[in-house]
Amino acid sequence: MKKHNKYQTEVTGAEAVILSLLDAQVTDVFGYPGGAIMPVYDALYDYMDQLNHYLVRHEQGATHAAQGYSRVSGKPGVVFATSGPGATNLITGIADAQIDSTPLVCITGQVHSHLLGTDAFQETDVVGISMPVTKWNIQVTKAEDIAPAIAKAFYIATSGRPGPVLVDITKDAQFGKTKYVYEKCESIRSYFPCPKVNEEEVSKAAELINNAQRPYILCGHGVLLSGAEKQLLDLAEKANIPVASTLLGLGAFPPTHELYVGYLGMHGNYGPNLLTNECDVLIAIGMRFDDRVTGNVSKYAKQAKVVHFEIDPSEVNKIIHADVAVLGDAKEALELLLPKVKAQKHAQWLQKFTECAKVEFEKVVKNAVNPATEKLRMAEVIHQFHQLSEGNAIVVTDVGQHQMITSRYYKFNHPNHNVTSGGLGTMGFGLPAAVGAKVAQPNKEVVAVLGDGGFQMTIQELGTIMQSDIPVKILVLNNNFLGMVRQWQQLFFDRRYSFTEMKNPNFVAIANCYNIKGKKVTERKDLKEALKEMYESKEAYLLEVVVENEENVFPMITTGASVSEIILE
Repeated sequence: MKKHNKYQTEVTGAEAVILSLLDAQVTDVFGYPGGAIMPVYDALYDYMDQLNHYLVRHEQGATHAAQGYSRVSGKPGVVFATSGPGATNLITGIADAQIDSTPLVCITGQVHSHLLGTDAFQETDVVGISMPVTKWNIQVTKAEDIAPAIAKAFYIATSGRPGPVLVDITKDAQFGKTKYVYEKCESIRSYFPCPKVNEEEVSKAAELINNAQRPYILCGHGVLLSGAEKQLLDLAEKANIPVASTLLGLGAFPPTHELYVGYLGMHGNYGPNLLTNECDVLIAIGMRFDDRVTGNVSKYAKQAKVVHFEIDPSEVNKIIHADVAVLGDAKEALELLLPKVKAQKHAQWLQKFTECAKVEFEKVVKNAVNPATEKLRMAEVIHQFHQLSEGNAIVVTDVGQHQMITSRYYKFNHPNHNVTSGGLGTMGFGLPAAVGAKVAQPNKEVVAVLGDGGFQMTIQELGTIMQSDIPVKILVLNNNFLGMVRQWQQLFFDRRYSFTEMKNPNFVAIANCYNIKGKKVTERKDLKEALKEMYESKEAYLLEVVVENEENVFPMITTGASVSEIILE
């Protein structure tokens, strides 16, 4: 094995890739080799003791694994893929990372530069294809440009609002020789990733908050990305303001705190949605007013003054008009706000949330976590799992009913322990993302909660778990349906279940084929012990729980409805 020497006189472009990653403090890479990236893999062979590579079974799995890695570590996830189909297989994961502000550095091989544009074997214009879903991308055709491009990629991916970047490197650039020099990129002309917080706008925000009778905080992913959890807590406690969370903001505020009122969105909690249209000052911190949060925009919080704390200027006034917009890093902005905010009491306003929570408990929660039905229900499984783990596990969800149920019934006690696909809603995200999360946090329990549909989209990543001996726990909630689509077909398409029923394989047998232990539970009496066995396993473990076929997720805000029109059954 080679030792990294910063003063090497000449290296290949491929080796420059590896050395650049080491100088960027990268320790882990997810990838899949192929012809156009082969020189990089050959260079990696000499540095395997310094750079861990995880061989996925599909390039999409690499991007999702890198997302899971990034979301729980705060570091950019790194991906290798070859040209053509290898590169195009990354696009779904890159798009997912873009909309959920997750920093990735994707490095793809490309055909020789003299073949560009000739439809050569496994040539695609990955720069053109990925442009709409990356924060920045570049094609490198000379060995000497590799190190500067990678340094720039890391800076762009991680600065300001994070996101994915892609560096496409032709094969001749990988074979070419260059003097290796790596200089960390810390600024780019005309690129200003983090606006300077305007104190005058902060003062305007404080004035609105101080004069509010019914203030309300909506916290999003930006709070976690900026590390502003303490500042958010201090603000809420000082001014006695209720706090609700978006899907990606879960864990940013303590779920057991008396000021935490719940989860926003289409399947969120009753009070947080309903009372959005009763607050007088709406304080949005690090969230972008996604349509799943707002419902019908024309009926959203029309009575309220809106204060928007946001790092990305393009998100301000895009969907909801802001009376005061505070641009910049959330942590910095809240630190400036805190001294200007007065101590308050809003007992009557908070009581409204308490009353709504009681209504929701009686109409929804009580029957969901302790059902009278013969068949198991998703909500009771997640409720018992939460009690077992005490809210301390890193939980990675796929997309569908199980995702919404987990978001409702699992209480995340720690920041960055909720890993899910938010904006893009990518089925197949969960299993590979759990792999990446476990690589990043090997000393924490990582549990992938999957539906039977999403699991089968990336089920091959069981091979990655087997080969790299990654002790991920897998909880499959199997209702033999594409559950979320089925719920809509039941409610709005007269129960015409068009191609949503699934005939599933023996998941436990498949896991066993990958040397992963497993168990299937069909009865309530076996659930608690099976969950315990899964959670306490020192090795990878798959637990399949067969749940009610037609369980629905409530509350629910239907298409075209306002947050005030949320239904409980």
